[in-house]
Amino acid sequence: MKTGIALRHVRTAVSFALALSMLGATPRPVRDPDHLIVLSTTDVKGKTSPCGCHTPKGGLARRAAFVDSVRAEHDQVVLVDAGGFFPETDSQRDAGPFVMQTMNAIGTAASNVGDKELRFGYAFLREAVRESGLPVVSANLYDRRTGRLAFAPYVIVPAGRARVGVFGLMSGSADLGPARDSLRVEDAETAAVRTVAELKKKGATVIVLLSQLGKVESEDLVNAVEGIDAAITGRNVPMLQRGRVIKNTVVCYGGEQGWYIGRTSLALDAAGRSLSGENDMIMLGPEVEAKPAVFDVVKAFEDALNDRLRRLEKERAAAAALTAEDSDGDAVDHYVGAEVCGRCHKAEYDQWRTTPHARAWQTLVDEKKDATPECVRCHVVGYQKPGGFRTADDASRLGNVQCENCHGVGTQHEAYAATKAQVPEPVCRGCHDATTSPVFQFALYRPHILHQAPANMPALPPNPAKAKMKGAGTH
Repeated sequence: MKTGIALRHVRTAVSFALALSMLGATPRPVRDPDHLIVLSTTDVKGKTSPCGCHTPKGGLARRAAFVDSVRAEHDQVVLVDAGGFFPETDSQRDAGPFVMQTMNAIGTAASNVGDKELRFGYAFLREAVRESGLPVVSANLYDRRTGRLAFAPYVIVPAGRARVGVFGLMSGSADLGPARDSLRVEDAETAAVRTVAELKKKGATVIVLLSQLGKVESEDLVNAVEGIDAAITGRNVPMLQRGRVIKNTVVCYGGEQGWYIGRTSLALDAAGRSLSGENDMIMLGPEVEAKPAVFDVVKAFEDALNDRLRRLEKERAAAAALTAEDSDGDAVDHYVGAEVCGRCHKAEYDQWRTTPHARAWQTLVDEKKDATPECVRCHVVGYQKPGGFRTADDASRLGNVQCENCHGVGTQHEAYAATKAQVPEPVCRGCHDATTSPVFQFALYRPHILHQAPANMPALPPNPAKAKMKGAGTH
């Protein structure tokens, strides 16, 4: 697997650091032989630390801490992941193997394979499985060359009086990407019937499905196949705060990016079989303290990844400069930067300098997210557009949220002047969306950035993200 040396060293440090952190760290749990707790995540999409949302949520360090807290209370806990844990962008590829190694280190009993895990090819995933040691399952994904299952169909995990069989399924409609010539997907229902029967034959008393089938296909399957006690559903499944019981199956619905963790509690009989159950979703918000050992390795990984992305940005920019496809010369409209605007609009420029917009870039530098595309785009001018911000080398001229973010490309100044400086709400909503700024109100916030602010403006509501991001390692 072609990864940077620093990233390899960081991943290798995960298991050692976590092993040390667990020695004597968790009090002996209270025995609860009548209940089995299944903790679950799905569709994490390579996210390693809390989102940069208004209320930062998720992160591997918080997940580890929450799992520890449940294990401290119950001795029959099984941690699983329903798949979709690989990142969605090529630039974040190294996050996939890192997430796998961290999941293994915190005691994940099984993880399913979804189409996201195949984004970088079958060989890449197999190598990541080998390096991480993470138990990966899929009961209906076959290797075309050998005719055999690509991964183990299931695992059986002892948990007190229960023997928990965990198997995974992928949707037949999944895009296998570069693995489409190497793999094929068997009908999910056929595979489920066969696997449930085999698990029971091998002594499993509780059966858990890790599903990358989506909501409708997952529900149809548990309706049709007897013997599944709990189903963790993923693949673009809207989250439900409380799960549903379909026939005799407790169904846990979605959640993504690791923002929430599912908690499915199953009541057991004397033989360890499931009698009934319920599910709810717990948000991994700021009230969940990050586990220090995991936080440290995540931070080291993210810093190394950010450095690598910064180098790649410079390489791409250098390559682009050798072509005529995106010339930033005078013949092409381009961004000029706030200092150029300030030559004629000094009062407006001076007022802008007092706003948080003028410090937007530094917030990314402080968090070492200045090469993370999903963050950078809303903290600079014209990200990856002709004549716009491309790499950190452009920060002195095009870093921060500047005049041209609101008023348009500087070389189109005359055309924009005809609009009489009106900035429509959708311009702001491009970054202040429901995820990053759920309390954003255009009419309330806009006066605070006007160059001639009205008197007696209402105060803005406090931004909890500022305090909550401290020490959270936001992503």
